[in-house]
Amino acid sequence: MIYNLGSQNSILQEYIAEIRDSEIQKDPLRFRINMERIGGIFAYEISKHLEYSPREVITSLGVTEVPILIEQPVLATILRAGLPLHNGILNFFDKAQNAFVSAYRRHHKSGNFDIQIEYTSSPNLENKVLILSDPMLATGASMHLTYKQLLNSGKPKHTHIISIIACVQGVEYLKRHISENDYTLWVAAIDDELTAQSYIVPGLGDAGDLAYGCKL
Repeated sequence: MIYNLGSQNSILQEYIAEIRDSEIQKDPLRFRINMERIGGIFAYEISKHLEYSPREVITSLGVTEVPILIEQPVLATILRAGLPLHNGILNFFDKAQNAFVSAYRRHHKSGNFDIQIEYTSSPNLENKVLILSDPMLATGASMHLTYKQLLNSGKPKHTHIISIIACVQGVEYLKRHISENDYTLWVAAIDDELTAQSYIVPGLGDAGDLAYGCKL
């Protein structure tokens, strides 16, 4: 199942426009804030698909029943680009446990690259709902390898994968490598093109650099 939240008009479109805009991107604080806002929107939409149970709440004037989450999801992201998006999701699921994976592209002189994973911190994921976020889904390889790495901490009962901007190639890659029963993909836009360096076009550039500054 793929949910494209950008297919309908909403305030989300304004935030997407700003994180894509090369002039507004010059303000890293605004870029991070917009990423958090988008994360909050995704969290709200995903919350509609979680399990709830009625709980009695005593107010100052009486008693009422309110549906409350049966269990908080586990939130995971890929360092470092995913942190602002992750924080936006965490603002909504504020009692959630968290997982972090360090994954990056190791480039070779030939122009090719492979994905390196160097660090993982995760709670037990067995039979939990996992929300795995990364701003961009380009080739899909990083997301797939991160998902496989997290499976070492247990098999989630379902995984919600969030990418703000995806590429058709990345979406198809996940379809081929992860069982459709195991995950739901949430995006805000699906772009058609990848460059030779596997950057999404029109995309937005390097989300990590825009949020935290250029790296060596």
